[in-house]
Amino acid sequence: MSAEDLENYETEMELQLYREYRDVVGLFSYVVETERRFYLANQVDLQVRSADGEVYFEVSMSDAWVWDVYRPARFVKAVKVVTFKDVNVEELTPNDLQLPKNGGFGSAS
Repeated sequence: MSAEDLENYETEMELQLYREYRDVVGLFSYVVETERRFYLANQVDLQVRSADGEVYFEVSMSDAWVWDVYRPARFVKAVKVVTFKDVNVEELTPNDLQLPKNGGFGSAS
């Protein structure tokens, strides 16, 4: 497999993942972004914790979908993330769920 073949494969995998995201985003209420992953979830609990003078975040999610191209099963019953990095939690509104059906952003209509 050449470097170009590998790049094409990875590009195709990312495109498939985007299409799956587009198909499932309407099933979820929240978007959660951590330094390592991007999640869609229906329930999110974010707790700020402190230990030995260090502040960290504990995020518990249920009924979730994980943006991970290498993961064979992206639907997850429960997820717990513990991180010292930033966590972004956004509640989706119906307007947020309107994604382009014609293949992507910036496409000519």
